[in-house]
Amino acid sequence: MSVIQSTERLNAAAETKGNRSLSLPQRFLKFACSVRLGVALLIMLVAASMIGMLVMQQNIEGFANYFATLTPAQRAVYGKLGFFDIYHTWYFNALIFALSLNIVLSTIDRLPKIWPFFSRPSVTVPLRWLKEQKTSTGMKAAVSPDEAVAAIESTFRGSGLRRVRSAEKNGRTFIFGESGRWNRLGFVWVHVALLMIFIGGFMTAQLSNNGNLPLSPGESSDIIYDTAYQLDKVAQITKQLPFEVTGVDIRQRLIRNEGSLSPSNTIDWMTWFTIKDEYGVHEAFVQMNRPYDYRGYRFFQASFTPIGRARTITLEVKPAAGGEPQQVTIDRNGTAVLADGTKIVFSQFRGNFRIGPEDPNENTSNYENPAAVLEVVPPGGIIETATAFTPQAGNIPIASKPVGGYTFKLLDFEKVSDQHVLAVQRDPGSGVVYAGFALLFVTLAGVFMFSHKRVWAVVDSSAGSGVSVTLAGNVNRNPNGFEEKFDRIKRSAADALKEKGSNG
Repeated sequence: MSVIQSTERLNAAAETKGNRSLSLPQRFLKFACSVRLGVALLIMLVAASMIGMLVMQQNIEGFANYFATLTPAQRAVYGKLGFFDIYHTWYFNALIFALSLNIVLSTIDRLPKIWPFFSRPSVTVPLRWLKEQKTSTGMKAAVSPDEAVAAIESTFRGSGLRRVRSAEKNGRTFIFGESGRWNRLGFVWVHVALLMIFIGGFMTAQLSNNGNLPLSPGESSDIIYDTAYQLDKVAQITKQLPFEVTGVDIRQRLIRNEGSLSPSNTIDWMTWFTIKDEYGVHEAFVQMNRPYDYRGYRFFQASFTPIGRARTITLEVKPAAGGEPQQVTIDRNGTAVLADGTKIVFSQFRGNFRIGPEDPNENTSNYENPAAVLEVVPPGGIIETATAFTPQAGNIPIASKPVGGYTFKLLDFEKVSDQHVLAVQRDPGSGVVYAGFALLFVTLAGVFMFSHKRVWAVVDSSAGSGVSVTLAGNVNRNPNGFEEKFDRIKRSAADALKEKGSNG
């Protein structure tokens, strides 16, 4: 049996014996902060997150269609295991808590082993240990010990080493320099970044407030609506906002003005609204790629109701007794006044006009039979109702019937839906998550791009005249790059000692 094998077996036996001598709480703490447990928990957390990516979550638009495609067995199993809302399940939160606890305990366990690099850097080390280092060399010079120490200290500082110090022990002078000491604490910042990501994700899962806000001009609401699925049951949840939202105007820019309101024919949706709270009234604007943020809530365009309306209408108003027709343009819910004082109020618009009440569930976004319903008030008269149709429908009796002494024809109108639906999201953990990822990126880049470099030089008086110098170095990562730096330090030190000897 080789010496190495014997040593490994003895170490393993000693470790086993040491573990057996630990108390139950100590063994639990050692297990709780182990890397193996952390890796296992991380794998399970990634697996749960993958399920959340593969199984559509119930708060995603289109979930109802996805849910309908599943078999009854899939619905039952996925629902029982919480796969439709996995980020809010107890076991997902338990995994985050357990992994966070493992990270905290492992940091506490490892930090005391790293801290001596900062509190008590090893200036005087065994000469034998230095000679055993991979980057180690020896040299002699015909200079005094003080000259050698001064030359080596100058070389260390010129090579980028910081905190160069010297100490004497057993008749030898030790010179020590290092750089990148902070790299030893890289694991702490990685752990802090991971905890920030977990805490931010937990805040989002537990404290977020998401829902849809249908908004029409002139209407106010402080309620948003969300949908919850429990197996085959669907429930609508209402949530209250800490402020009141009032619609001011909505607009839809179409590719083809003669086309429908379908998304394929739409360039942009725009919504103007106000927010009223204890701080006052605030004007807000949202369009397709321009959300609006207020008090931690984000508003952005989500959808629209497929009911055809008009944002503005252009009418041809012709006196029934004869005379030149007039053209007037009226905004939605607006009013126009003719030359004789007759008032025309834009009461409502229908994309598919029929006699009788409008069907609120009918899709009229194709504008099959558009018409504007008007209120006409002659000077000193009473309110009368008129309907203005397009020229294509101008032959029907109701279209040519005078109201208030005028006939009305719908020449043009700007298409818009009845409502825009804004998605409202409050994500209190997003900022923490983003900061955590930024810190993780910077820390990992720093950890792997830099290293903690330590270099020692031991100056010992030779038996004759001059000194002997042992130069050695140590690094915690990237040994190949350190070998190149050590070679430069070695050459610089040799040149400095040679120059000192020449001058002497």
